[in-house]
Amino acid sequence: MKAFRSSIDWLLGSAICVLMAGMVINVLWQVFTRFILRHPSSFTEELARYMMIWVGLLGSAYATGKKSHLALDLITAHLHGARKRTSELIIHSVVLLFALGVLVFGGGRLVWIQLSLGQQSAALQWKLGYVYLAVPLAGAFIVFYSIVTLLDAGRGEAVLAKQSSGLN
Repeated sequence: MKAFRSSIDWLLGSAICVLMAGMVINVLWQVFTRFILRHPSSFTEELARYMMIWVGLLGSAYATGKKSHLALDLITAHLHGARKRTSELIIHSVVLLFALGVLVFGGGRLVWIQLSLGQQSAALQWKLGYVYLAVPLAGAFIVFYSIVTLLDAGRGEAVLAKQSSGLN
């Protein structure tokens, strides 16, 4: 399971890096065409917006997998033993249910509706369903990471432990 998780981490991290590099190139092209050529490119703003959607959603899934997502641990920081473990199980179960219900099923329905309606973006002429595919995809990654975290908690491993990066 650890090798599979490492592969998912690498895949997700690589996809985010490629998207970020694409965003930088895209925005640099926009600046170049606007200020140097004096004829702004027509698609770069829309492309940057769509790449930002993908980076944000996939980044949230990646952060969930690395346990470096934003967390309010005011209550759990003062708990110990069985109470802490129970609270961690409840928290990650709620995250799992939210990701499954809202992101995977709700996002999947959004993609299906957009593809069946055939709506396209204005500048790129892409089907918007493909843009919104980031929602259920990120949800699936969050579900995967939540299940792995719950299995780790079931084995008694610390779930909400601070990362070695020093982030609080």
